[in-house]
Amino acid sequence: MRKKGFFLFGLLLFFIAAPSFSQSKKQKELEEKRQALLEEIQKINSLLFKTKGEKKSVLAEVEDLDQRISTRETLIRVTNEQANLLTREINTNLNSIDQLKTELKVLKTDYAGMISKSYKSKSQQSRIMFLLSSENFLQAYKRMQYMKQYTKFRKKQGEEIKVKTGELQKLNEDLIRQKKDKEKLIAQNKIEKAKLDEEKKNQQALVATLKKEEGKFASQIRDKQKEADRLEREIDALIKAAIAEANKKASAGNTTSTTTTTSSATTFTLTPEAKLLAKDFKNNKGKLIWPVEKGKVITPFGRRQHPQFPNVMQDHNGVEIITESNATARAVFNGEVMQVQQLKGANKAVYIRHGDYITIYNNLATVAVKKGDKVSTKQVIGTVFTHPTTGKAILKFFVYQNTNKMNPADWIYKM
Repeated sequence: MRKKGFFLFGLLLFFIAAPSFSQSKKQKELEEKRQALLEEIQKINSLLFKTKGEKKSVLAEVEDLDQRISTRETLIRVTNEQANLLTREINTNLNSIDQLKTELKVLKTDYAGMISKSYKSKSQQSRIMFLLSSENFLQAYKRMQYMKQYTKFRKKQGEEIKVKTGELQKLNEDLIRQKKDKEKLIAQNKIEKAKLDEEKKNQQALVATLKKEEGKFASQIRDKQKEADRLEREIDALIKAAIAEANKKASAGNTTSTTTTTSSATTFTLTPEAKLLAKDFKNNKGKLIWPVEKGKVITPFGRRQHPQFPNVMQDHNGVEIITESNATARAVFNGEVMQVQQLKGANKAVYIRHGDYITIYNNLATVAVKKGDKVSTKQVIGTVFTHPTTGKAILKFFVYQNTNKMNPADWIYKM
């Protein structure tokens, strides 16, 4: 019965510890996410709200506030998840403590009874008489082994009770820590909610201004989209021309090739070295470095509805990353400079080829590389243009495979 009791006690501890471990792992994940969001808000503040003297349009102010409000709402939600999880962990620990106390009380009572009985028959004379009363040598040997096992088992019971008492104490300490953590999270969330309310209040006032001249602002957004479309058509045309030029050189260099290429070619003819580079680039999907050391995506890839003007749609073949003033742009992977381009109505752009993949770094004020240069990961390729009026430095970043547009967020680590 005693062995069974200890087995059930151990089983109870296992089932208590298993969900506790799972919850602690989840709590760690949530805390990492919360810290990342706090860093994201700091980044937004430093990149979008650097000085109060910045000259921003109402639309730009609303868009910047959207970024901060969205991130802060996520932060509050994650913090609430943490607090709720801590509540569940606290309740689990309270139940576990009650169960452990009850089980420990039973075990101690059982152990005390065993010690009392053992003490009454502990005298050397009783042990000798117990052995001498054996009917034969075999029985005496078995009785001696029994006494050794009984002593060993009693010692083991005492040690296990000591261990379980320590575990109970740890549960109590965890409970105190969890309560403090929960109180801290609740206090932090109150501060964040107050900031969020103030930001939403400011946003509502700005949106009201936008609504008064909705047609004007919507027209500005559409004009900006038309300009972006024009620039992206230039990029597409340049890529096709570069593919045709590269294939023509590859064909001229390979006297045994019967392949013909034209200026309308849309796929690179790859050498063995280029195939290997393309494979390496593909294998690093989701792990590539950011094209700037510090930045935040303010315009994501793809087609989306404008948050303030539902009738206005926006298409982006790349992403826009806001970074620090005069920040340097860097190559996200090893490759070769395919083209350095001065786009009409825009700043400079650098195209880097990685086999049949291309990364494009647009809106550069200065360029530190030239066509044909071999570049390595993290190598500086230029300086991001900083707008003299707004003070914003925005890099437009694209990823292509041949002429196919790809979402940079799928390639860059945690974009």
